Amino acid sequence: MLVRLNFLLAIALILSGLYLVRISYESRHLFAEIENAHGDERQLEADRRRLEAEREAQATHLRVESAARSKLGMRAATVGDTLYVVDASLAAAPTGAPLASPAPPVPAQPASAAASEVAP
Repeated sequence: MLVRLNFLLAIALILSGLYLVRISYESRHLFAEIENAHGDERQLEADRRRLEAEREAQATHLRVESAARSKLGMRAATVGDTLYVVDASLAAAPTGAPLASPAPPVPAQPASAAASEVAP
Protein backbone atom coordinates (compact mmCIF):
# COMPACT_ATOMS: atom_id res chain seq x y z
CA MET A 1 0.00 0.00 0.00
CA LEU A 2 2.82 2.42 0.87
CA VAL A 3 4.56 1.53 -2.42
CA ARG A 4 1.44 2.46 -4.39
CA LEU A 5 1.15 5.77 -2.57
CA ASN A 6 4.81 6.55 -3.24
CA PHE A 7 4.37 5.56 -6.89
CA LEU A 8 1.27 7.83 -7.25
CA LEU A 9 3.09 10.70 -5.54
CA ALA A 10 6.10 10.22 -7.84
CA ILE A 11 3.86 10.31 -10.92
CA ALA A 12 2.09 13.42 -9.58
CA LEU A 13 5.47 15.04 -8.94
CA ILE A 14 6.68 14.24 -12.47
CA LEU A 15 3.45 15.53 -14.05
CA SER A 16 3.55 18.75 -12.01
CA GLY A 17 7.21 19.23 -12.99
CA LEU A 18 6.36 18.79 -16.69
CA TYR A 19 3.45 21.19 -16.32
CA LEU A 20 5.76 23.72 -14.65
CA VAL A 21 8.29 23.41 -17.50
CA ARG A 22 5.55 23.91 -20.09
CA ILE A 23 4.13 26.96 -18.29
CA SER A 24 7.56 28.56 -17.91
CA TYR A 25 8.27 27.98 -21.62
CA GLU A 26 4.94 29.61 -22.59
CA SER A 27 5.69 32.48 -20.23
CA ARG A 28 9.09 33.11 -21.84
CA HIS A 29 7.54 32.82 -25.29
CA LEU A 30 4.80 35.35 -24.45
CA PHE A 31 7.35 37.70 -22.88
CA ALA A 32 9.42 37.56 -26.09
CA GLU A 33 6.30 38.39 -28.13
CA ILE A 34 5.54 41.35 -25.85
CA GLU A 35 9.09 42.65 -26.25
CA ASN A 36 8.83 42.30 -30.04
CA ALA A 37 5.52 44.18 -29.97
CA HIS A 38 7.12 46.96 -27.91
CA GLY A 39 9.95 47.18 -30.44
CA ASP A 40 7.42 47.41 -33.27
CA GLU A 41 5.54 50.08 -31.34
CA ARG A 42 8.70 52.16 -30.93
CA GLN A 43 9.48 51.79 -34.64
CA LEU A 44 5.96 52.82 -35.64
CA GLU A 45 6.06 55.82 -33.32
CA ALA A 46 9.38 56.92 -34.84
CA ASP A 47 7.90 56.51 -38.33
CA ARG A 48 4.83 58.53 -37.32
CA ARG A 49 7.00 61.39 -36.01
CA ARG A 50 9.10 61.33 -39.18
CA LEU A 51 6.00 61.40 -41.39
CA GLU A 52 4.49 64.25 -39.35
CA ALA A 53 7.70 66.25 -39.84
CA GLU A 54 7.65 65.52 -43.58
CA ARG A 55 3.98 66.55 -43.83
CA GLU A 56 4.68 69.83 -42.04
CA ALA A 57 7.65 70.47 -44.33
CA GLN A 58 5.53 69.76 -47.41
CA ALA A 59 2.73 72.08 -46.29
CA THR A 60 4.76 75.27 -45.89
CA HIS A 61 3.40 78.33 -47.63
CA LEU A 62 6.39 78.77 -49.95
CA ARG A 63 6.33 75.11 -51.03
CA VAL A 64 2.59 75.22 -51.78
CA GLU A 65 3.00 78.47 -53.71
CA SER A 66 5.94 77.19 -55.76
CA ALA A 67 4.08 73.95 -56.54
CA ALA A 68 1.02 75.96 -57.62
CA ARG A 69 3.15 78.09 -59.92
CA SER A 70 5.23 75.29 -61.45
CA LYS A 71 2.86 72.32 -61.61
CA LEU A 72 -0.51 74.03 -61.97
CA GLY A 73 0.58 77.16 -63.84
CA MET A 74 -1.13 79.45 -61.34
CA ARG A 75 -0.16 83.05 -60.81
CA ALA A 76 -1.15 85.89 -58.49
CA ALA A 77 -4.28 87.84 -59.43
CA THR A 78 -3.73 91.32 -60.84
CA VAL A 79 -6.12 94.27 -61.11
CA GLY A 80 -6.66 93.47 -64.79
CA ASP A 81 -7.70 89.90 -63.93
CA THR A 82 -10.21 90.96 -61.29
CA LEU A 83 -13.87 91.06 -62.28
CA TYR A 84 -16.30 92.82 -59.96
CA VAL A 85 -19.89 91.54 -59.95
CA VAL A 86 -22.53 94.06 -58.95
CA ASP A 87 -26.08 93.15 -57.89
CA ALA A 88 -28.56 95.17 -59.98
CA SER A 89 -30.86 95.90 -57.03
CA LEU A 90 -27.96 97.27 -55.03
CA ALA A 91 -26.62 99.28 -57.96
CA ALA A 92 -29.91 101.25 -58.27
CA ALA A 93 -29.94 102.25 -54.57
CA PRO A 94 -28.22 105.47 -53.57
CA THR A 95 -24.93 104.94 -51.77
CA GLY A 96 -26.15 106.50 -48.52
CA ALA A 97 -29.46 104.58 -48.43
CA PRO A 98 -29.84 101.64 -46.04
CA LEU A 99 -30.03 98.21 -47.61
CA ALA A 100 -33.33 97.29 -45.92
CA SER A 101 -36.02 99.58 -44.55
CA PRO A 102 -36.63 99.20 -40.83
CA ALA A 103 -40.06 98.10 -39.59
CA PRO A 104 -42.38 100.99 -38.63
CA PRO A 105 -42.54 101.58 -34.88
CA VAL A 106 -45.61 100.26 -33.07
CA PRO A 107 -47.40 103.05 -31.16
CA ALA A 108 -47.58 102.49 -27.42
CA GLN A 109 -51.06 102.28 -25.89
CA PRO A 110 -51.86 103.69 -22.49
CA ALA A 111 -52.42 101.14 -19.73
CA SER A 112 -56.14 102.02 -19.45
CA ALA A 113 -56.75 101.42 -23.19
CA ALA A 114 -54.94 98.08 -23.07
CA ALA A 115 -57.04 97.00 -20.06
CA SER A 116 -60.31 97.95 -21.77
CA GLU A 117 -59.43 95.86 -24.84
CA VAL A 118 -58.76 92.78 -22.70
CA ALA A 119 -61.98 93.05 -20.65
CA PRO A 120 -65.23 91.86 -22.44
